[in-house]
Amino acid sequence: MTVATEARAATLDRLINDEQARFLRLHPRSAAAWREGRRHFLYGAPSHWMRRWAGGFPICVDTALGAHVRDIDGCDYVDFCLGDTGAMCGHAPDAVTRAVTRQIERGATMMLPTENSLWVGAELSRRFGPRYWTLTTSATDANRAAIRIARMITGKSKVLVFSGCYHGGVDEAHVEIRDGRIGLRNMIHPNAVNYDAVTNVVEFNDVAAVEAALASGDVACVLTEPIMTNFGMIPVADGFHQSLRDATRRAGTVLIIDETHTLSCGPGGYTALHGLEPDILVAGKAIAGGIPAGIFGLDYATAERLWRIVPPVNPRQRQSAHLGFGGTLAGGALAVAAMRAVLQEVLTAPAYVSMIAHAERLAARARDVIGRKGLPWHATQIGARIEIMFMPNAPRNGADVIAGRQPDLETLMHAFYMNEGILITPFHGMLLTCPATSLADVDRHGDVFERFVGLVEDAGVI
Repeated sequence: MTVATEARAATLDRLINDEQARFLRLHPRSAAAWREGRRHFLYGAPSHWMRRWAGGFPICVDTALGAHVRDIDGCDYVDFCLGDTGAMCGHAPDAVTRAVTRQIERGATMMLPTENSLWVGAELSRRFGPRYWTLTTSATDANRAAIRIARMITGKSKVLVFSGCYHGGVDEAHVEIRDGRIGLRNMIHPNAVNYDAVTNVVEFNDVAAVEAALASGDVACVLTEPIMTNFGMIPVADGFHQSLRDATRRAGTVLIIDETHTLSCGPGGYTALHGLEPDILVAGKAIAGGIPAGIFGLDYATAERLWRIVPPVNPRQRQSAHLGFGGTLAGGALAVAAMRAVLQEVLTAPAYVSMIAHAERLAARARDVIGRKGLPWHATQIGARIEIMFMPNAPRNGADVIAGRQPDLETLMHAFYMNEGILITPFHGMLLTCPATSLADVDRHGDVFERFVGLVEDAGVI
C-alpha cells in the first residue's frame, strides 16, 4: 500500500466516523432501541439483515407510507431501498391494505385454495407467458423447488450459477470466483455442503465458460437473473441470453430465470420485455406487496416431464404430501389476496411507466454530476432500478466488481445519505423507484448526491 493509498484510507475512515457520530446524535431513540434489541435478538433485531446499515446501528421505524419512512426519532427519509425490493409497490399501498384487511377477517390460511387464486394463476400466465404455477412463501423457496424439479426430471446433480449471484438462502448459489478459485461468497460460513458435487460457478456473460461447464453432462439446471443485481448491477451482454438458452437446450439442462429483482423492468419483468424463454421462471418479494410470497412457473414441456414422474391427479394412489418442496403457509389465502391486489391495482402498466421515468431522471441527474465533476464513476439504469458504482464503466462480470469495488466509499455514501434523509440498499449503491416515488423525491436524491460528491471532493478522496 502506497503512502497516498494509506492517507486516502485514513481520510475515509475519519469521514465514516464523523458520519456515524452525526447519525448517533440524530438518532438517540433508535440507538436506545438497538441496545435493547441486542438484549433479546441473536443479531440485535428480528432479522440479522436489519443490522447491515452504515450508521453503526439501524434506524427503528415508526411508520412507512408510499416512498417515505419515518423513524422513532422523527426523521423522515425518501426510501429508495424499499425493503431491498420487498416494498417495490411502495409502503402500505391502499389496494393491498384493503385486500389483506378484508382477507384476514375471512381467514389467513386454510391449506385450501380460494377464488382469488384462480384470478392470480390466470394473471401470472398473462404477464409471464403460459405456465403452470406454484406459490411459495419466498423466492428462496421457489428457487429451491425449481432446482429440485430440475434434478428430478434430468437425473443430474449440479446447479450452474454465476459468480456474485444471489438467489436467497439456496446453498448451491452461495459461491463465487475469487483470485481464480471457487469459494463461498460474502463471508458465508461453510454448511457441510460438498460444492464440488452440487455446484458449478462461472463468470456472467461468459458463453464459452457456460458451454465448458455444461459439457460435463452433469448440470441439472442453470440458475440466473436476467441481469445481475446483487453484486453491483451487471448488465447482460448482447446475445448472451440467446446463447445461454441455446447451450442449455443442447445440454438437456433446465434454465431457471429468477426475476425477483428484475420484476422492476415491467409488468412481466425482464423475461416478458425481452422475450426470454426459461423452462422455469421464479419471482418473489414484491409480488405480494410486502406479504411474504414467491412464485415459480413451469412451461408446458417442463410440466409434462414432471408429471411423468408425479402425475397431477391419481385417484387410485395417495401421493406424497410435499414432493420435497412447499410449506403449509405457501399459497395461503392472505398472500393470494395481496398478490391479486398487487397485480390488479398496483404494479400496473401505467405504474411502470411512472417508475421507469423517475428512474431515468434519477440516473440522468447522477450522470450529469459525474460528468461535470469528471469522476471515474458511472450510473446504470435498467427499468426502475439504478446503481451508482465507483468505477468508470459498468462491470461485465463479478470479477470486474471485485476488482473495482470501493467498499469504504460505499459505506461513507450510505451513512451520509441516511443523515441527509435518503435510504438506499445498504449492501451497495443500488436504488429502486416505486409507484409512489415523486419527482420531488428524485430531485431530493440528486441534491444529496451533489452534496456527497462535494464532501469527498473537499476531503481529497476522489
